Amino acid sequence: MVKGISRQVIVVHAPEPKLFEQAIFILKEDAVGSGISDEALLKEAQKAIRTPAPERKMRGLEMVWAFGGAAATGLLWLITSLL
Repeated sequence: MVKGISRQVIVVHAPEPKLFEQAIFILKEDAVGSGISDEALLKEAQKAIRTPAPERKMRGLEMVWAFGGAAATGLLWLITSLL
């Protein structure tokens, strides 16, 4: 249990609840005091729900590290199983 932390959140219910019931947005500390209305905060949260996340493709160096880690793990597993 965390004590001494107070955060403000917005809970938005999913428009099509096939997989998710609701989304919880944690507000920045200065968001409420900057004069933004509740309606504007809710519209921004609903806009974030409707906007698809950009696709992220794996770059070359990330791919090398991923395959290198997988190869090292497989090699280590093979060595330990033979001994």
